Amino acid sequence: MLRGSVRWIDERLGLGPTLRTAMRYVFPDHWSFMLGEIALYAFIVLVGTGVFMTFYYVPTDAVTTYRGAYEPLAGLIASENFISTVRLSFDVPGGLLMRQTHHWAANVFIVAIIVHLARVVYTGAFRKPREINYFIGVSMLGLGLFDAFTGYMLPDDLLSGMGLIIAYAVGLGIPLVGEDLMFLAFDGPFPGSDALWNRLEVTHVLLVPMILAALIGLHLWIIARQHHTQFSSGSDEEARAKSEKQLVGSPMWPAYALRSLGLMGLVVGFLFLLGGLVQINPVWLWGPYEPYLASNGAQPDWYLGWLIGALRLMPAFEPQIGDLTVVPNAFWGGALFPVVVFAVFYLLPVIDKRFFGDGRKHNVLDRPRDNPRRTAFLTAFFFWIWLTFVAGATDQVFLRMRIPYEAQVWFFRFVAVLGPFAVYFIVRRWAEELRERDVHPLRGWNGRLVRRDPVMGGFVTLDGGQDGAVVPEEDVAAHEPDVAGSREERATAAPPGPDGA
Repeated sequence: MLRGSVRWIDERLGLGPTLRTAMRYVFPDHWSFMLGEIALYAFIVLVGTGVFMTFYYVPTDAVTTYRGAYEPLAGLIASENFISTVRLSFDVPGGLLMRQTHHWAANVFIVAIIVHLARVVYTGAFRKPREINYFIGVSMLGLGLFDAFTGYMLPDDLLSGMGLIIAYAVGLGIPLVGEDLMFLAFDGPFPGSDALWNRLEVTHVLLVPMILAALIGLHLWIIARQHHTQFSSGSDEEARAKSEKQLVGSPMWPAYALRSLGLMGLVVGFLFLLGGLVQINPVWLWGPYEPYLASNGAQPDWYLGWLIGALRLMPAFEPQIGDLTVVPNAFWGGALFPVVVFAVFYLLPVIDKRFFGDGRKHNVLDRPRDNPRRTAFLTAFFFWIWLTFVAGATDQVFLRMRIPYEAQVWFFRFVAVLGPFAVYFIVRRWAEELRERDVHPLRGWNGRLVRRDPVMGGFVTLDGGQDGAVVPEEDVAAHEPDVAGSREERATAAPPGPDGA
């Protein structure tokens, strides 16, 4: 059937050679190359569930009354944004499943991109000639975060309303242009006009997804054009040089295609399982946004935690000229901090070339231990981001553990300054030691291997079983006792029982 379909297409479009080349394309077998595909399949689920919800969501703050199936909110007067979201959750068949699956897919999409990006930077996959594709990946992460935030705003519930006013305050803090920019975006001062919701929906549903889809297509085309990177087939220079010129892996059809389809089924099934069984963002519990109902314990979605943490850790610093505040405090943590983070990501190829690597072309990936300084720098950088992420939960820690809020803030400020330096030196030394010993602490068994003698009952250390050395399988096999023979010897040597047996 497949050959017939290919022949039919080839006779009409002459695509036979192209399809044959595509079917023979080689993909590396290492599991880490599948991380990007998880993000791709989560994006497909996002698009499908998003289209479904678009049919029922109403982007307007016009006031209406809820008369649906959810009794606790019966008769509630709120904006159409919130009421249509509640209707979608309780009155549309399958609506809650689609909405929660969409939310879970957004989380998995962002997590998969972050983990995939970490794999790329730690292994040096961003080096020449793949810098352009790396920039595309970083851009997709930024767009994904922005699109998730715009979707988070749409229900107009208590949490999203608080997030919206924080974003408005951060935008106002941008020097020179902040006030005009927010006025244009909100169509007036906060909370803006009804046009804001149409702009948010168009941005979330149409503009950003179209850009993401185009970038994904371009990303995949560049990969096919340049071919995948791969890990070296050995640790010596000869094996590395051979791997630079020859890609080893599985062809597109049937090996990789079937494997990829299986992964897609797992991702889609897992997301719908989460959407059906695990509650997320229950807006009917938060209620519609009202300024007087805002509470200190409210938290945004996790992917915004690093920005909330940066806002809390920034000291009270506002440059002033007379009575004029030049840069409001919200700018430093809410706008400058993410700009610095993404600037480091975009400049990483230049930083690596200048301080950690070289300007040559690379088709073979590094193990993190192969470049200890790069690994240490990246780990310190990620630790810095993670620390601000954890600092975003200081209010929750206070509410649950009664640790003073101010003490937490000062602790995180102190660690944010000194912690990355400590992490750098610790990780660098660890990577250098692993490179020198060339062992894999988390792969297989490393250490002293012993066997029990079935005849005498004692323990013997196998040859080569020194600390930190992997015992070859043949050595283990050579020391395997002949269990059957040992039993025969014991039976011969044992005294007869009472019945003469």
